[in-house]
Amino acid sequence: MERRLTAILAADVVGYAALMERDEAGTFERLRAGRKELFEPEIDKHHGRIFKLMGDGLLAEFASVVGAVECAVSLQRGLADRNAGLPEEERIHVRIGINLGEVIVDGSDCYGDGVNIAARLEQLADPGGIYVSAKVVQEVERKLAFAFEPMGHHRVKNLASPISAFRVVLDGSASARPWHEPMTVPSKPSVAVLPFANLSGGAEQEYFADGLVEDVITNLSKIPSLFVIARNSTFGYKGTAVDIRKVAQELGVRYVLEGSVRRAANRLRITGQLVEGSTATHVWADKFEGPVEDVFELQDRLTESIVGAIEPSIRRAEIERARSKRPDKLDAYDFYLQALPHAYANTPAGNDRALRLLEESLRLDPTYASAHAFAAWCREQRFLRGGFHPEDRAAALEHARVATGAGTDDPQALSIGAFVLGNIAHDYESAIVSLDRAIEANGNSALAYGFSALVNAFIERYERASDHALKALRLSPFDPLNYHPYLALAHVHLFTDRPAEAVGYARLAIQSNPGFTLLHAVLTVSQVESGDLDAARAAAGRLLEIAPAFTIDGFARMGVYHQRQMELLAAGMRKAGLPD
Repeated sequence: MERRLTAILAADVVGYAALMERDEAGTFERLRAGRKELFEPEIDKHHGRIFKLMGDGLLAEFASVVGAVECAVSLQRGLADRNAGLPEEERIHVRIGINLGEVIVDGSDCYGDGVNIAARLEQLADPGGIYVSAKVVQEVERKLAFAFEPMGHHRVKNLASPISAFRVVLDGSASARPWHEPMTVPSKPSVAVLPFANLSGGAEQEYFADGLVEDVITNLSKIPSLFVIARNSTFGYKGTAVDIRKVAQELGVRYVLEGSVRRAANRLRITGQLVEGSTATHVWADKFEGPVEDVFELQDRLTESIVGAIEPSIRRAEIERARSKRPDKLDAYDFYLQALPHAYANTPAGNDRALRLLEESLRLDPTYASAHAFAAWCREQRFLRGGFHPEDRAAALEHARVATGAGTDDPQALSIGAFVLGNIAHDYESAIVSLDRAIEANGNSALAYGFSALVNAFIERYERASDHALKALRLSPFDPLNYHPYLALAHVHLFTDRPAEAVGYARLAIQSNPGFTLLHAVLTVSQVESGDLDAARAAAGRLLEIAPAFTIDGFARMGVYHQRQMELLAAGMRKAGLPD
């Protein structure tokens, strides 16, 4: 083995798998001809050597980095000439990456970071484009006539440090979209919704696709916790092949939503995917189908589904991002994000951990409405399930009032603050008014509908409770807070003499949050009312495993149920053997 400094060129065919699936024999022949008639002669002409061939790409080394860049430009121009006149489905597009670095030579093969960086640059490049490293630019920018456009720093797989990427401008001019320094990504989660691709070709579907995207942008913009790029900026990408990482960098966002619309016979299929911009990793993806008879109703339903689904997906991704940050780099928003999973758990230990993080968040930003809201909720849980200490009640009320006062334009803060005020002060009518305001501000807030379902169930407005619970589950089927709507539905069915259905909903609630004692209490009573006393006693036993100090009297002291509801619950718990 030996080490040497060399220029590495990595090339890869774009969409190779799809090309082979569409026309295996034809694609193979075009690739073979391209390699024999273009790639091998050009690489040889520029004194290069192919040291590795893959089905969809190759690696070559050059003694001269100038030769490597000139060869890459000749290859892309030669491919463009060969593609001219061919139908799009038969065209071969290639990405190329070039790096100058030290490699390990073993026989005819080369290894090491010098090769890895070239391969990662190729993956960053646009179809038909060439990306080079900073070392390459330093060596050739005064020796070649090509311009080099800076594309920012990128963290890539298997390399500890970010790499700088530069695009070779093949036409000698700047790109069609002017280059600017990368925009600063906002501290709160940010998203750009790109125009959806119309895969059907008809003008009617073009309008539908554009209208769907406009509705998604409008509804996402109603969520105060999101920073959403305006339509006029994202529609500039319509009809162009885009690199998600580049789009995210140009627009200064953390997430990009893209999708497509296809009509087949009398049905429409819409696909959507949410991508994290810096790594191009998928955060969420789904597809939606429906008949075309009422295209506008379908558009409304799809918009609602997409918005309801991606908000919790972004929230989960943001929590993971905050967890990975160094402790000395955390800001108020990061502390808030780290608190959320502990608050969602709704357990005494979880509340304590969440409160410590929320206090740090509020120390850095005392006006943060959402942090006040979750602090109110954690304090409310400590009061109701931790001994009814007056200081917890006072703190819960104080945080809740700040949240509903400062968060009048924030449906999340408004919803949680209203729920806490209702449970602590027992002013459910005022809580309903605030929750209705939250829903009016963001009609796609699963959190607001879930809390509203619970409050309406507490005050025996069962039809509305059921409607809002089902709406919350439809908006966000995999939300970590789905035990709220499931609990509301269990209440509705238990208190309207349908205990068998209540058992099912209580079990679903427990699957969503196994550590929340209230869910086990409702399951216990529902099984008693269903006539399954053995199952009820088993459920009561699991409740006591979670909360050994649980008593019926302590449960009643929470005061969240009307008298008739509490009498039914207390009687059922006694039958199951729970202590008074």
